[in-house]
Amino acid sequence: MTGGGLLVAGTTSDAGKSVVTAGICRWLVRQGVKVAPFKAQNMSLNSFVTKEGAEIGRAQAMQAQACRIEPSALMNPVLLKPGGERSSQVVLLGRPVGEMSARGYHGGRQQRLLGTVVDCLAELRGTYDAVICEGAGSPAEINLRRTDIVNMGIARSARLPVLVVGDIDRGGVFASFFGTVALLSPEDQELVAGFLVNKFRGDVSLLEPGLDMLHGLTGRRTYGVLPFRHGLGIDEEDGLRVSLRGTVRESNVSPPVGEDVLRVAVCAIPLMSNFTDVDALAAEPGVVVRFVDRPEELADADLVVVPGTRGTVRALEWLRERGLADALARRAAEGRPVLGICGGFQILGEHIEDDVESRRGRVDGLGLLPVRVRFAPEKTLTRPAGEALGERVEGYEIHHGVATVTGGEPFLDGCRAGSVWGTHWHGSLESDGFRRAFLREVAAAAGRRFVPAPDTSFAALREEQLDRLGDLIEQHADTDALWRLVESGAPPGLPFVPPGAPA
Repeated sequence: MTGGGLLVAGTTSDAGKSVVTAGICRWLVRQGVKVAPFKAQNMSLNSFVTKEGAEIGRAQAMQAQACRIEPSALMNPVLLKPGGERSSQVVLLGRPVGEMSARGYHGGRQQRLLGTVVDCLAELRGTYDAVICEGAGSPAEINLRRTDIVNMGIARSARLPVLVVGDIDRGGVFASFFGTVALLSPEDQELVAGFLVNKFRGDVSLLEPGLDMLHGLTGRRTYGVLPFRHGLGIDEEDGLRVSLRGTVRESNVSPPVGEDVLRVAVCAIPLMSNFTDVDALAAEPGVVVRFVDRPEELADADLVVVPGTRGTVRALEWLRERGLADALARRAAEGRPVLGICGGFQILGEHIEDDVESRRGRVDGLGLLPVRVRFAPEKTLTRPAGEALGERVEGYEIHHGVATVTGGEPFLDGCRAGSVWGTHWHGSLESDGFRRAFLREVAAAAGRRFVPAPDTSFAALREEQLDRLGDLIEQHADTDALWRLVESGAPPGLPFVPPGAPA
């Protein structure tokens, strides 16, 4: 028997598809439904490694947690990791299969993957009571519809009802809803069941006349109006929004336990990946995290983090061009803390031999750690565990660079030299005991009277966030109608909205 399904599409990128999908998943699992997430194709630099050693989008790993199940490659069979403006690494069923230009991918490769995608979804639907699928961008990308496998392409192939999410905080949501439907073919429109308004502020009664008119124009109802909520800092698909200078992550509002706060500056390097590594720092009372791109913004930082990147050599050049490399060298000379993670760790080393990612050959690093890096064609995808600073640590690795450590003190798989630390391990700061021990070291080196809170549990905070998403769906959506969609598909007889997709 095939389980039910639903595709959560959006009027735009960042309309809230990931959040709504996670919220529906958490609501369903609290009702006793065995549910799984799915996204046929994800474009993201924010990824995760499953227990089987497969790389998938981190948003799908978060959604699996909302379902209270282990993530697997089936949940995100195609992952595209941008390496520049026009090319991406293609990860198929958790393993990289090569670099491809956007033209080459959309010109034929994408459509050939439809069978793989449909098979993965069918396997999930054969295992779970329901599969909640997430689309990408907008289903009305008429220039890409012919080869689409993530929006109406998968909906048509698997006969999934489609719920279109719109971010009303941006404005123009009614036009976006109407236009999305009106630009689809009659066959695609048959599957678009209705709409969900996201990030609404104010009195819902003022919105209702517009929703009634939208129903009259499209023959489709609105399944809920979700209010705007601060602090829903779940794992995002990419770092575009936080890579802008001066953007501040939402930090814990609790006052510091000690006398001082700790200020963390994260270098917003190009092609930044897995920026969620610093979320665990932002969850600590008294820790303020911000993303920066100017050397003067490092001056008052107690810790500077150089995060992961899909373009290590490009990021290294960017740090030098902007004067951040010199600022990092000054910090190291003054004994002020710096942490490099994955690509950031490689940047802090002596040199990089790269004939894989940038194909630039030997490039000098910043020389702040006794490490030499050689890029291998095979990607390392593991879930290591170990000990550091006297505490148990777990993490995950996603990198082509192989590091040879020639000195310093051992630190996870990397090393420490004075106040500079480096490791390939993503997610290590989510280990509560280790994070507290690391922050104590940072505070001592920075001369701050900062004391980590003794009871902060990052895992518990993440569970609370997922429950808040489930609450949003339960309290502000028509859950009975949503379940009917999941179980029975789109309502029959939905009217065609002209003009439809161009021939």
